[in-house]
Amino acid sequence: MTGTAPECAALAEGLRAVRARTGLSLAALAERTPYSKSSWERYLNGKKPAPRQAVEALCALAGEPPARLLALWELADAEWSGRARASRPAELPPPPVPLKRRRPRYLLPVGAAVAAVAIAALSVRGSGPEHTTAAAPLLDPTSGCQGRSCDGREPDTMSCGLPGRVDSLGPQHRTRTGASVELRYSAVCEAAWGRIWHARVGDAVEISAPGAGVRRAVVRDAADTAVYRFTAMIGGPDREGLRVCFVPGEGTGAGAGVGGRECFGG
Repeated sequence: MTGTAPECAALAEGLRAVRARTGLSLAALAERTPYSKSSWERYLNGKKPAPRQAVEALCALAGEPPARLLALWELADAEWSGRARASRPAELPPPPVPLKRRRPRYLLPVGAAVAAVAIAALSVRGSGPEHTTAAAPLLDPTSGCQGRSCDGREPDTMSCGLPGRVDSLGPQHRTRTGASVELRYSAVCEAAWGRIWHARVGDAVEISAPGAGVRRAVVRDAADTAVYRFTAMIGGPDREGLRVCFVPGEGTGAGAGVGGRECFGG
């Protein structure tokens, strides 16, 4: 863990500011969340990586929109996990941060510029009244499908990809062209899908399973290269045989023509 990294310090500062607006003690936070008093002390002081769910829970208690702190969390998590250090020699941007929901795309942070904006946002205070009491936690929307009823449907519109409802099914895979792909699975929706990022125009990601049709998403334009692209879902509780494939486009830019289809199991 890189506890002294600016990204980690900025997240801890933001967590302390939001906690102050709740008016809750550490003991009260522990009573209202799945995290202990000692864990909250470590999160708030940057001594221990804070789980994403803890950040969301604190924002819910404060009645605070979570987007700003989640952006900071993504940056800090990249430092804690070592992804940021591993990507620096190749000068790759960090994985995308879902700052604003927009079907079927999520915005990516643009390197240090996003970090500077997010850190600067910590010093901005709204003009409205300060929160003096804890707000009731916000309830997630009900998932829109389950199992086979999710076949061919979009994970975001069905609320299957919300935090706490989805996990990576196996590791992320970096392809020979520099794009990344992975399998995603929601136990709540009993459905899987593939996603791709850091891709080029014309690249595609496919997900397949025995007895199910192939779901495919194509990186269509320059805007798509800066966001996650998701396939439609394959529904069903059986995760065996799920496979994600990267299909390179035939562009002329850097990395064009490098290798062919690359497939990975879950």
